[in-house]
Amino acid sequence: MADDTSVKPNTDDKQNDIAVIEMEHLKKSFETNQVLRDINMKVYKGENLVILGKSGTGKSVLIKCIVGLIDYDAGKLVIFGKDVAEQNQKELIEIRKRIGFLFQNSALYDSMTVRENLEFPLKRQLKKTPKDEIDKLVKEALDNVGLADTIDKMPSELSGGMRKRLGLARTLILKPEIMLYDEPTTGLDPITSREISKLIQEVQTKYDTSSIIITHDIECAKLTASRIVVLKDGICAAEGSYAELENSTDEWIKSFFFIINLDKFYERVIWKKELRIKSDWEYLLP
Repeated sequence: MADDTSVKPNTDDKQNDIAVIEMEHLKKSFETNQVLRDINMKVYKGENLVILGKSGTGKSVLIKCIVGLIDYDAGKLVIFGKDVAEQNQKELIEIRKRIGFLFQNSALYDSMTVRENLEFPLKRQLKKTPKDEIDKLVKEALDNVGLADTIDKMPSELSGGMRKRLGLARTLILKPEIMLYDEPTTGLDPITSREISKLIQEVQTKYDTSSIIITHDIECAKLTASRIVVLKDGICAAEGSYAELENSTDEWIKSFFFIINLDKFYERVIWKKELRIKSDWEYLLP
């Protein structure tokens, strides 16, 4: 398995020659806990890069460093060809306006309606936009995620999957060039997880976004990934397509895929039991 995670994905799409994010020897520690030891990675224009890793390997820390929620300690981070460390505050704000972040919990404003949640980023960043244009953008965003009939509902009236889609709609309403997804299917049942994964793929196709998808959901990775990087002990331990990694002869990679597939298997068994759907393998549970 290739050790250099900056290898370009195997695709005929010429736009993938352009790196929109570059990380060189990126490091981040919290007191004595070194979470990111030496991250070297590129994200190419128009690809969905999935980052897999067990809990505590620094997946979420990595994308929070990219979006500026956490400061990295050392190394180099280049976004849209600009070294982040060399930018002033105004320049950093302009870079971050081009990046969308879907939080794990969707980060909705519970006191606002669906409409108001979507209007908020528009009024904050596009202050002179006419009301009819805002209404048009809100409607388009909801149509894109299949929530057109929820516009006057409160977030508390929505299911977990609907809240996740609303969070995605709010992120997409500003038309970001880069999308960062932090565990987009966590806490969702298997059917809804699959719907969200397909929606992520549709977003990439429609808007030509470059995306990083942090997940431990192997089904999500399989459905969305142009390329996969696996983190281990704070470094990029492996890189390749889903098929390459799943069929790797490396014992650690094989065990990793076996464990996360097994976890997902039991999650689905338990979920099916809760719905009282019988199947041959359901009886593996005690």
